[in-house]
Amino acid sequence: MNKLTGTAIAAACVLAPVAPAAAQAQVAVVQDVSSKTAGVEFMDYVAVGRQIRLGPRDTIVLEYMQSCWRETITGGQVTIGTELSDVSAGQVERHKVDCDGGRLMLTSTLASQSAGLVVRAMRPQGQGTPPAPQITLYGLSPLIELKGGGKLVIERVDQPGERYEYAVGGEQLLKGAFFDLARVGQALAPGGTYRASVGSRQIVFKIDPGAKPGASSVVGRLLRLAT
Repeated sequence: MNKLTGTAIAAACVLAPVAPAAAQAQVAVVQDVSSKTAGVEFMDYVAVGRQIRLGPRDTIVLEYMQSCWRETITGGQVTIGTELSDVSAGQVERHKVDCDGGRLMLTSTLASQSAGLVVRAMRPQGQGTPPAPQITLYGLSPLIELKGGGKLVIERVDQPGERYEYAVGGEQLLKGAFFDLARVGQALAPGGTYRASVGSRQIVFKIDPGAKPGASSVVGRLLRLAT
């Protein structure tokens, strides 16, 4: 075996595990679907490489968490990509929505890793600088993923006095995993910085000053606290 061949084989061994891992990345969420053949439902995450078959009049709305593209697709076969879908024999309309892109993809990991750090960073009331937000939301009513429910606490950290507690479970959870503040009529303050916590998992987030009310774009107001 010559040196060049050995180097090529070594490189291939290093790179081989990358493709399967990338293919499993959950990159988009189903905002709406009207189809008996799609095999996905509202608020399902879909991974790179997933194929979705639609009937001629079927529709699906997908929102990509990193690229912030929203796609409305009618008919055809849909293959999930990293930032956009490949649509064959169907029609697709796309437009950008406000979302925090790459940080949205990471929020579930951040919520588990940062719990101790966030607690230590919390200032005494009226003193110091509030902890830096780990993600910005573009809806006034966050959609919070917390599988199985639990005690959800949301408190403002850039100024005192605003705090909400919810015992979340049962029918309050969409698909057993998502608690929607829009459904309970709760809106947070534009420009405010908050901490959300469920058990040991917590994350600091900011509401964009121009955030929209109600059930706006999913990826624009999604807060992932689930494992």
